[in-house]
Amino acid sequence: MLPSKATGDPQTIVTNTRLAALAQGPGVRLWTWPTLISVGVVLALVLQSVLLSRVHANAVAATGVSLLACALGYLGAKAWYLILHRQHPRKFATAGACIQGFLVVTLGVLVLGGFVLGMNVGTLLDVTTPGLFLAMAVGRPGCFLGGCCAGSPTTSKWGLWSSNRTVGIRRAPVQLLEAAAALLIGVITLTLVLTVDAVAGAIFVAAAAAYTFVRQLLFPLRADPHTRLGRRLTIAISLAILVVDAGVLTLTT
Repeated sequence: MLPSKATGDPQTIVTNTRLAALAQGPGVRLWTWPTLISVGVVLALVLQSVLLSRVHANAVAATGVSLLACALGYLGAKAWYLILHRQHPRKFATAGACIQGFLVVTLGVLVLGGFVLGMNVGTLLDVTTPGLFLAMAVGRPGCFLGGCCAGSPTTSKWGLWSSNRTVGIRRAPVQLLEAAAALLIGVITLTLVLTVDAVAGAIFVAAAAAYTFVRQLLFPLRADPHTRLGRRLTIAISLAILVVDAGVLTLTT
């Protein structure tokens, strides 16, 4: 009960509350993240299957491996988040997820599974690349709407109102910029897979280097800090790999 400003008499204020685990900040739509991620995964699997069929590979077996890779990749994403933020394992269920952990574990399982199946691992990675990045293009807006990986506050006209689950304010739409980059990489790699007879694995390497390069450029726009030295070193390495790989693609096509 609070005193009324007008009379000084006690005044009762009624408000609704919810369990802490279900609480969310202003403007946050938590359901969009799992929904868009699920749509992206389906898109990636369908596209991978279609592209594998074009090269007469065992699409059914590869899809099974990819499903397992996605499931384990989700666990890897959660574990990466806990390690990065130095949180206790008991927070696993409520912790966030990092795309780096998902990619490392998913691609690792895919490579191992392709080797066990006797597939050309480089080709498998190449035909998986377009779907992977198009899935990221679909899923990343879920981060924007869900309030994770939030951009830094800005007064710029190109900023968009969004939340970091604590404060709603005009921010750099870094998640949407990353989604646009992933879309561009996905379209380019799909075109290469369909039209270019490249060295197996070269398309995947080029896409991974390009994405890493763009992601590092976007980090300063995020609200969470990142070290300058680590960014610069990663940018230099990814750019060097991209240039060399582009040269390989040019010479072999």
